[in-house]
Amino acid sequence: MKNHPLQGKLAAAVGAALLVAAALFFISPPGAAADGKLVAPPSSQVAAEVMTRVQASSLPKLSPPAQNIDNESCLACHATPGLTTELPSGELLYLTIDRATYNDSVHGKLGYACVQCHTDITGFPHPEVTAQNRREFTLQKYTACAVCHQDKYQATLDSVHQKALAAGDTNAAVCTDCHGAHDVQPPDEPRTRIPQTCERCHSQIYDLYKDSVHGAALIGEGNPDVPTCIDCHGVHDVEGPSNSPFRLFSPQICARCHADKEKMAKYGISTDVFDTYLSDFHGTTVVIFEAIAPDQETNKPVCVDCHGVHDILPPDNPNSTVMQANLLTTCQKCHPDATTNFPTAWLSHYVPSPQHFALVYYVRLFYQILIPGLIGGMLFFVVVDGVRRLRNRQNRRKERGDA
Repeated sequence: MKNHPLQGKLAAAVGAALLVAAALFFISPPGAAADGKLVAPPSSQVAAEVMTRVQASSLPKLSPPAQNIDNESCLACHATPGLTTELPSGELLYLTIDRATYNDSVHGKLGYACVQCHTDITGFPHPEVTAQNRREFTLQKYTACAVCHQDKYQATLDSVHQKALAAGDTNAAVCTDCHGAHDVQPPDEPRTRIPQTCERCHSQIYDLYKDSVHGAALIGEGNPDVPTCIDCHGVHDVEGPSNSPFRLFSPQICARCHADKEKMAKYGISTDVFDTYLSDFHGTTVVIFEAIAPDQETNKPVCVDCHGVHDILPPDNPNSTVMQANLLTTCQKCHPDATTNFPTAWLSHYVPSPQHFALVYYVRLFYQILIPGLIGGMLFFVVVDGVRRLRNRQNRRKERGDA
């Protein structure tokens, strides 16, 4: 079958167009298309495309950092102060890399070369920039972290951040938002760096935390024992009320510290708080709920319902939700009909003793003595009476035998 003349002309035209496009790519400035405009997918597609690349199984493999690779060929241009390029959004993309800052970073100290992260750079001109704005550029580049940090990267896929990103929220935090790009430092040195990192997105929560009993001890006093954001929410697999039955299992989070006798002994805090919670009505029902419906929320109060979440205050603070003067208001969140004497039924996490709730202690002691004494006395009477009856029966048999 012969080709139609128009087919030959069409093929020739397509071939010529491809040759022209290829030539324009190689002679155009870095990041520019033939018409001088950067090509980028619509913003609504960015999150989906990023997640597709993240979950791809064919991530490139990098060799360990070679100590003899220097970055001078890159820094010959990128160490130039004020080096920028304008993105289609009008934002400036900063291309200057400070040599000292990078060398002082975690990667710089290990001798990592630029091209070990920027694996798409094989020479000049560089591949075209397809991002419409700086945020899209970040989302396109941060996946390079997965090459070396695969385990941590996989953990992020179930986090609240990645789920928000997959849902189209391009402002959700990614690796470089927390760790930085060319200035990566140990994330917990000093320990105050942890909440300050989270503050970049969660500033209102940080303001509550820094004035709380935990935050004031860490930020104000440098106390390393108090929890930071990641101790409660996790590091890379960040969880919160929006993606798990977080509230239901929150008492277990509190117990990590408050059931630790060695840690609590430093501050004179009783570890009975967890046991006393589990033994009362609220705690018992929460434990049952955990076993029966672990994927659902319970309507029974947990630690944070009474003490607060990020704004927890010492119980003797006038603004504390568990301060005696404020306790009725706290109880009325769940018990709107509670009256003034309602909170007096709560033992404040104390085990009754002569010093704390003496009346409860002595009443309990009375019954601890009365009940065993009463039951023990009855058992003693039954045994003694049984022995007496047995002996009387034997004596009567002997009397009949003698007769």
